[in-house]
Amino acid sequence: MEGLRRVIRLAVDAVLPPLCLACNRIVSEPGSLCPECWAGITFLGRPHCDSCGLPFEFDAGPGILCGACVAGPPPFRRARAVFLYDDASKVLVLRFKHADRLEGVPAFARWMARAGADLLAECDVIVPVPLHRWRLLARRYNQAAMLALALGAAAGMAAEPDLMIRRRATPPMGRMGRQERGLNVKGAFAVRERKVDAVRGRRVLLVDDVLTTGATVGECARVLTRAGAAAVDVLTLGRVVRR
Repeated sequence: MEGLRRVIRLAVDAVLPPLCLACNRIVSEPGSLCPECWAGITFLGRPHCDSCGLPFEFDAGPGILCGACVAGPPPFRRARAVFLYDDASKVLVLRFKHADRLEGVPAFARWMARAGADLLAECDVIVPVPLHRWRLLARRYNQAAMLALALGAAAGMAAEPDLMIRRRATPPMGRMGRQERGLNVKGAFAVRERKVDAVRGRRVLLVDDVLTTGATVGECARVLTRAGAAAVDVLTLGRVVRR
């Protein structure tokens, strides 16, 4: 059976060779990056804020918090991300989000499983940030749900892609500041009534594509906490860092 799969794979690659997720150069494996694009991605890790995951330039020891988290703890327990969302990585997210480039999802899930290993170790259920039904109809899929399902499969954990709903369509937030984003998403999310038991007393890992100011995941975390979640952590593919 394995030999047959290899033959089929070679035949498919001969007709449709796998392409780099970022630059479309031919690569050896589907859903991967060429060496040049891989080198351009800034993967995140320690040292970082123990709460929100903000990367630090220097290691000040375990349990250190950034100034923002000291001034006002976020509504989630911890947040982690795979890579810095910048010019080099943006193409990966935008192609996945808007151009139907789904072949990278298995790789994204593996990267997220590594970046969020400490969160997954203390998680009961994986939940994506929901899209409003009209935006879902236009886009045809929820990129956060795709990541959550693939992450669940990679980590051997339960994912609940329809646990939350977006009750109203919110305007795009690309040009909004932190305060405007917070007001934009306030009251926009809810837990489905039939799914409340899947939240109560459980540790939730909330998944999205990019963490910008934390307004969206913060509002979702508040809703999940009010529904009885024991804890809410956040895991994203990209993370915006403003210098």
